[in-house]
Amino acid sequence: MARTKVPTSTSTTSTHLWLTDDEAHCRLLAEDPNAFLIGFILDQQVTVQKAFRGPADLRERVGTLDPAAIAAMPLAQLEAAFADKPALHRFPSAMAARVHDAMRIVHEEYGGNAARLWWEAADFDDLRARLERIPGMGAGKLTSFAAVLNLQCGVPITGWESSVSEYGSLGDVDSPEALKAYQARKRAAKAAARAAAAAASPG
Repeated sequence: MARTKVPTSTSTTSTHLWLTDDEAHCRLLAEDPNAFLIGFILDQQVTVQKAFRGPADLRERVGTLDPAAIAAMPLAQLEAAFADKPALHRFPSAMAARVHDAMRIVHEEYGGNAARLWWEAADFDDLRARLERIPGMGAGKLTSFAAVLNLQCGVPITGWESSVSEYGSLGDVDSPEALKAYQARKRAAKAAARAAAAAASPG
């Protein structure tokens, strides 16, 4: 699926990616692939809304989302930006380090354009291999990442469909209401799994 000319935006089909609760932030995610990647890095042990609001908040605090600028920034400065109240994440130092390393990779290997990670990927396995090198982008995020790219961004990548959970994926989210519905399905599925586990445990 490699292209001669790689888009500089996250999506070629959607003007907004409705992964947070502010319209301008959702537009940023669709326009800026670096913001999109950072949002997914932060999507761990916080709400989806907080994770994907993080890139816009980070840009406001440090003045840029340019990978070269962030990679050149002293880590302590980035950690301070993450930790400034309200903190951008429950684990600001750890996430600052991940973003710092990720932006270095994007700068050095992808010319500062994170969109090359997915628009240049030959297939789903190639996308997986690329993402495994990005801190904070483990296997648990791969399905939702690929689903959003395919269903909301126009990236012609397949192979992720069989791994979608019973409650769906973030690729199903195309509006604020759809995000809330996805989160409700996820909560219900996890509650049912906990109840089933409790019922099956002895004693």
